[in-house]
Parts: sequence; structure tokens; C-alpha cells
Amino acid sequence: MKELFIRSVSIDWDRIEEDSYLRRIEAIRDLNELEFEEPVTFFVGENGSGKSTLLEAMAVAYGFNPEGGTRNYRFSTYDSHSSLCNALRLSKGYRQAKNGYFLRAESFYNVATKEIDYADVDHPSRGYHEKSHGESFLALAQNYLGPGGLYFFDEPEAALSPYRQMTLLAEIDRCAKQGSQFIIATHSPVLLALPGARILTFGEGTVHACAYEETDSYQVTEMFIHNRAQILRRLLGE
Repeated sequence: MKELFIRSVSIDWDRIEEDSYLRRIEAIRDLNELEFEEPVTFFVGENGSGKSTLLEAMAVAYGFNPEGGTRNYRFSTYDSHSSLCNALRLSKGYRQAKNGYFLRAESFYNVATKEIDYADVDHPSRGYHEKSHGESFLALAQNYLGPGGLYFFDEPEAALSPYRQMTLLAEIDRCAKQGSQFIIATHSPVLLALPGARILTFGEGTVHACAYEETDSYQVTEMFIHNRAQILRRLLGE
């Protein structure tokens, strides 16, 4: 744990308004502290379970732009992040991250556009808009991944094919073994299969560790693959 950039996160609920929607998110409303034990931590859970809300708040509390990018990115196209970041306290390790990135699927287009504005002679644009969505998404991740970095990824599988998800999984594993830390919210059964990663589910009203085979992503995918015809008949009313 001492080698991690973020060792734990705690929430001061006295700094959250009484009528805030954050108090209605079942998985986090009773959460006071969460510890990180491995270089790669996955947040999993159904839509609206609070995993992206907590991940975004942690990234902003660490100094990243709410819409994504490096810690040098400072822009806003739409102020959508919650006030949770103001109530967080991050317990940091003794190491300083050499680099880092906050990758958000939903605001990727804005970040790719801003990258053009930030480009100069010494730092030319990577031309993300000149590639397909999936290619640019993976290229952006790969360009900023490196040893000794801190990375927050929110649903990085959104634009990636299963094959490209495996490519990203290998990149994450490589960097984690070189001293990087990742906190990732995902629905991808491919990414979740990363050996040695810790999976925290936001299901059943609490945030708690679970095994890969216990995740909804794995169970639903397995069920569909092995019972495809039966499930389709039931879903389609045939």
C-alpha cells in the first residue's frame, strides 16, 4: 500500500448539502472511507450506482480537469461534476506521480478538440479527430500511459472493440508493473479479467470487494453466450 499514490479516500458528509442527490446514492451514502490495496482497482456496478460519481470526484480532488485530460488541462464546456470532490480527503503515499491522465468516455470529443488548442511547435497535435473514434480513443490512452503515473479511467471500453480492449488491458498491466496506479470504472468483462486487480462493486447498497466471477459484467455475458437463443426468445417475445 505504501507504494500507491492514493492509499485511501474518505468522505466528510458534513460538507454535503442535506438535500443533495449524493445522499440518495445507496452505495456511497454510508461510505466514510475506502482503502486501495492494489495498483489497479476497478469500480463496477449498474448504471447510477455511484461508481463514476466517486471516480470523477477523486480525479478532480487530485487536481485533474473535470472533463478529463492531464493536470495541465483547464477548460470547461459544461459544468456537470458533483460537489462530492469538495468533501473528499485523499490519503496519498510518499511517491509523487510522474504523470497522469483522467480519461472520460463521455467527454472524449471535448478533450480531443482541446488537445489541438494546446498544441504548439514543441508539442504538435496528435490529430485524434483524424482517426476513427475507437482508434483515437486507444491512441490517446496509449500516448499518455507510462511508468509511475496515476490514471483515472471512466468506462474506457466505450469506444473499443473487444480486441482493442485486450490491447488496453495489456497496456494497463505493463504500466502497473512499472509503478503506475489505475482506478477504473468499467462494465467490460475483458478489462475486469486483469490478474491481480482489485474489483470493488457498488451493488447491494455498499461498496465492497468481489471476485471476477461475481461481477454482473461476467455473469450476464456468460449467461447470454451460453443461453443466447432462449434469452432472445424471452426478450423479443417470440
